[in-house]
Amino acid sequence: MNHNVTRRSFLSFAAAGAAVVSLAACGGNSAAGGSAAKAAYAAPAKDLSAELSYAIWDAAQKPAMQKIVAEFNKQYPNIKVTIDVTPSKGSAYWTKIQTQASSNTLPDVFWMNGPHIKLYAQNNQLMPLDGLVSGKAVDTANYPKALVDLYTVNGAFYGVPKDFDTSALFYNKALFKEAGVSEPTSNWTWDDVKSAGAKLSKFYQGKGVYGYAGDLTGGQTSYYNTMIEAGGTVISTDGKKSGYDSAGSIAGLQFWRDLIASGVSPSMQQLTDTASSDMFTSRKLAMTMDGSWTVGPAQKALGDDLGIVSLPKGPKSNQSVIHGLANVIPANAKNPAAAQAFVAFLGTQDAAKIQAETGTVIPAFNGTQYAWVKSVPSVELSVFLELAKDASPYPASVNTAAWNELENTLLPQAFAGTKPVADVAKDLASQMNAALAKES
Repeated sequence: MNHNVTRRSFLSFAAAGAAVVSLAACGGNSAAGGSAAKAAYAAPAKDLSAELSYAIWDAAQKPAMQKIVAEFNKQYPNIKVTIDVTPSKGSAYWTKIQTQASSNTLPDVFWMNGPHIKLYAQNNQLMPLDGLVSGKAVDTANYPKALVDLYTVNGAFYGVPKDFDTSALFYNKALFKEAGVSEPTSNWTWDDVKSAGAKLSKFYQGKGVYGYAGDLTGGQTSYYNTMIEAGGTVISTDGKKSGYDSAGSIAGLQFWRDLIASGVSPSMQQLTDTASSDMFTSRKLAMTMDGSWTVGPAQKALGDDLGIVSLPKGPKSNQSVIHGLANVIPANAKNPAAAQAFVAFLGTQDAAKIQAETGTVIPAFNGTQYAWVKSVPSVELSVFLELAKDASPYPASVNTAAWNELENTLLPQAFAGTKPVADVAKDLASQMNAALAKES
């Protein structure tokens, strides 16, 4: 996931968990930007002169961001925007942002994600952007509600959505045809996946090819979705209570354990050694649950053999988790007027269209996503947009990294079958609740 945060990236971010908690001690200096944020935004004079730094983590998106800056400069020719790319790999981006927050030197505008928004917002590091909304420079109705909710903390709006991603069922048409198994449809259920996966694994037994798997080193493209589909939750909507011990959540976890136990899926160790997405692109998986950001690599590897349909329906739904980035402004913005003008432009339809043309991300602005859908004509990418309509926001709290680490430590035991799923889930809920209590 180049533009977003993969579960694997989350795990690396967890290493920075202790550091980010120190934000609580940093405090924020909202004196400069705070007053500007409270009032309804009014566009500054076109001859405003300023220099802005814009921090991002995906080099592949830099060309699109430069095009957006060029369009912005047609309105504000004297606002110079310098794009600074720091890769997310190894938590470099968030380590840098945390260091800058500690020294009150945050970039003028920077990318924010779901796991970090509450941490930075509640520690007064970000400028509330409600003024952009009341000043009609940003209309939150233009973005998926789940993303707006994700970037609204304690009733304040902190991030203008940039792009989003959801998950779907990817499959290899050639492997299905060779095995004589009917291809998936968007009407499939969990039972259909299990049945077809069993036939595929049996047909390819001894050849290292499996029927179905997801990335169990993280939840975004696997168990977060099935927990929701079974009626469970990862965390309560107020971010204060774990949902891992609910019957639905346990059922959503048990789904993956059953796939491994039956031989439909590779083992937990195999999925730890080799990412499920890599197995799929190397034609070792007939089906996988994966995110919209992997469409490009999958299509490049499989060509016309790639098929994508909606997630299979569980006991309650076929919901996907939705995650997306937002552009934010630090509370101590040096040039709040210029920064707000730039963030407002980043949230426009014109900026979203430029992103869509790159084919790398699904722009958040409603109605512009179809340019992305058309970027790979051989695959029905509209399923990602359909799934976004009732998707569940990415689970996060103030210190998401703390319980992400618990998931990483405990859940492999359940998936590997060394401990009962229900026991692991209840233990995880207990420890997660203790971690959440420390956030209060």
